Amino acid sequence: MAQLRRDYDEFVKRETVILVVGPEKKKLFEDYWANHLLPFIGLPDPKHHVLKLYGQEVRLFKLGRMPAQVIINRQGFVRLAHYGHSMSDIPRNSEILALLDQLNREALVEEQ
Repeated sequence: MAQLRRDYDEFVKRETVILVVGPEKKKLFEDYWANHLLPFIGLPDPKHHVLKLYGQEVRLFKLGRMPAQVIINRQGFVRLAHYGHSMSDIPRNSEILALLDQLNREALVEEQ
């Protein structure tokens, strides 16, 4: 989440909403968000409802949920789903921002 916070302004420039879904209960999630002053939205998902909807993997031997990044366009379609194989398997912000730029260009063409 540190990398998302670092480039948060770049995501905002691209009219992107960041939603982080985590396995913790509501109170733990709220405390974490408050203690780390995270500027984006956090959604506790202790019963794994969202996890199941998006096919995020849980590996008990790797301490829980594997990382997943999903980009959903304005029409509600998934445009990228990256499911990590370890906690370090996360796309760089530069890759995600480049994809967002591409999606925004495509949206402009579609509007014309």
